[in-house]
Amino acid sequence: MGHVSIVLATYNGASFLEEQLQSIIENTYKDWTVEICDDGSTDGTLEIVASYQEKYPGKFTLHKNENNLGVTANFLEGAKRAKGDYIMFCDQDDVWLPNKIERTLAKIKEREKQLGKATPIVVFTDAKLVNGALEPIHDSFFGYNGLNTNKTDLPHLLIENKVIGCTTMFNRAVQDKMTSFPVNARYHDWWIALIGATFGEVSYLDEPTLLYRQHGNNVVGAKNFISYVWSRVKDMKAQGESLIENERQAWEFYEIYKDILMEEQQRVLQNFANIHSVNWFERVARLFQYGFWKSGKVRNIGVFLMI
Repeated sequence: MGHVSIVLATYNGASFLEEQLQSIIENTYKDWTVEICDDGSTDGTLEIVASYQEKYPGKFTLHKNENNLGVTANFLEGAKRAKGDYIMFCDQDDVWLPNKIERTLAKIKEREKQLGKATPIVVFTDAKLVNGALEPIHDSFFGYNGLNTNKTDLPHLLIENKVIGCTTMFNRAVQDKMTSFPVNARYHDWWIALIGATFGEVSYLDEPTLLYRQHGNNVVGAKNFISYVWSRVKDMKAQGESLIENERQAWEFYEIYKDILMEEQQRVLQNFANIHSVNWFERVARLFQYGFWKSGKVRNIGVFLMI
């Protein structure tokens, strides 16, 4: 079926790490290795890793970063080093369902059968939301957040990420496109999704494959739709700045890949990346022309206000 490299980024994750590692051990698919990328942990994280290395020889490798890279760079560097036929991202605080690897791998192989193994393919899935004690919050991450998983083309992904990194699997054709290290990538999963959408496909598996733990230390957590709207209303300035960051990400993506982009892809990226260089009426016209839309009417009203 293919060897799976599981890239697990850690930083002071001792509280939940053992549950995460044990859930991988208990997966039905067994041809995998976990490649742990530690970003300078000072709690008991490394001791937990060492115990699993001793208990399961050859299944867990450890790379210690010389300097703290931050979450996004830590994951992307790990993905570039991965040796497997397929690569998965793994957070340090979730719990994988027993068939996660098997079901996600089946989906990506189904798409490879249609598109070819040389096509970059990213697969992401749903997740069940739970609290720190693994008590249920919601059966669907995307239902809770009101996100449209059908809109995974390049214009939609430039303005809104829908790919949950901890549910993601991608093939080596995606890794082959990771030729330069981005400094303006918003999140590791977002960057990988842009590669898939531009050069191949981003495909959604409509079933939960893990328990997504929602707690105070999450770098990026889930928000229900009402919370999302209220947070945007309270801080429109921050949301405007977030859009600017999206534009910087788009421009860097264009700069890295411009020599292998199709003309239409170049136009899409350029018109998003420099959207604030034109007047408001032209900005709105570009929203309609290229389809730079988020999920749902309320979010897109916000886009009008922020643009």
